[in-house]
Amino acid sequence: MIKKLHLIAIACALMFQSLYAQENFKLMFYNVLNFPLENAVPNRLQYLELVLDDYRPDIFMVCELNNEAGANTILSSLQFLNPDYQSAAFELNTSDDTGSNQNDLQQLIYYDSSKFILESQTIVTTIFRDFNHYKLKLNSINQDTNPVVLDVIVCHLKASQGIDNQAFRLQMVEDLTTYLNTFPATSNIVLAGDLNVYTNSEPAFQELIDTDNDNTIKFVDPADRIGSWHNNPNFIDVMTQSTRTQTGLGGSTGGFDDRFDFIMTSSSMISNPELSFVSNSYDVYGNNENFQCYNREINSSDCAGTDFSFTIRDALYNFSDHLPVTLELQTNQSLSIDDFLVADSISILGTNIVDDILKLKVDDRLQNNLSLAIYNSLGQVIKTVDVNNTLIHIDASQLTSGMYYITNSKFQFKPLKFIVAH
Repeated sequence: MIKKLHLIAIACALMFQSLYAQENFKLMFYNVLNFPLENAVPNRLQYLELVLDDYRPDIFMVCELNNEAGANTILSSLQFLNPDYQSAAFELNTSDDTGSNQNDLQQLIYYDSSKFILESQTIVTTIFRDFNHYKLKLNSINQDTNPVVLDVIVCHLKASQGIDNQAFRLQMVEDLTTYLNTFPATSNIVLAGDLNVYTNSEPAFQELIDTDNDNTIKFVDPADRIGSWHNNPNFIDVMTQSTRTQTGLGGSTGGFDDRFDFIMTSSSMISNPELSFVSNSYDVYGNNENFQCYNREINSSDCAGTDFSFTIRDALYNFSDHLPVTLELQTNQSLSIDDFLVADSISILGTNIVDDILKLKVDDRLQNNLSLAIYNSLGQVIKTVDVNNTLIHIDASQLTSGMYYITNSKFQFKPLKFIVAH
């Protein structure tokens, strides 16, 4: 009996250790529609900020980024949410065709630097646009002895229908295949991009999933929705374009009828305990999977549902002609960071509309371990408060009337909002 109890205790300890080490990461890919040069919709950035504030990706991958100024603008918006966000270096497209200049359409990634370390970045040239490869290492406790690497590749394949454009897409993917054939077959690879494919039978897509088993790296669709997507309402759940039917906003119109945007993974990430995608976590952000949404604008009542509100869908409508796609990854490694999730560990007591004193209740684990920063609506730090008690009183009497935010760079929680009304 003692031996049996001892074995049960060991099993429980191992199970607890496994549960404790489990970490999830949120990925998002978004075609940001010629940002920031496309200005048909005034103040587009505010709509992107609403989306990022709502989803808060650990890795944010984009295409159609025009210039370094736009790259830095997005980074500043992310760092307002979490100062740990960093980006890879912005690089102009080095591939081009003889028909038009594509050097102002570029890819980039942003990442939470408390969770990932950027090891390197590489350009893979093609006949048209670059593939951008970013090598990330998990910021884990065992990173020196057991490094877990995630290779992120972001792309934007040639657009439009027709045999010639299909051939261009295939040639681009073949250039990627040649590059990836030097990788170990067990590599953890995420491929995110606007693939511009209309059906799974397109040669470029077939090259990615490699039905002939010739390629070292074979990609899978985590959504498990392989098919003929174009103008097929049976695939409404994975459609990403177009969010619009109205002209004059930039980008494509025509309503919701295509699946162009993807996050795919190497086949090794199906069940790798060190890094794999979470089953059923693939989603099209803003897509309520409503059949009435087919060929409609994403902010219309035909696209309503329980997952994404009108406010979110209207922001997506105004920002881009595409919807983002999202995916969660998981690891059994413990991260090498001191912070822990503090959802509900800091809260406002009473109303968040104050005249003189704002009262905060703080979990006792946070005492003497952090300071809070108070931002105004312009993103400026106007006050810092040390946490040295479980009940914090903040003097708001000298603050001007308006909206304020409370956050901290060490612990990850959604900023608390309060209003000063004198």
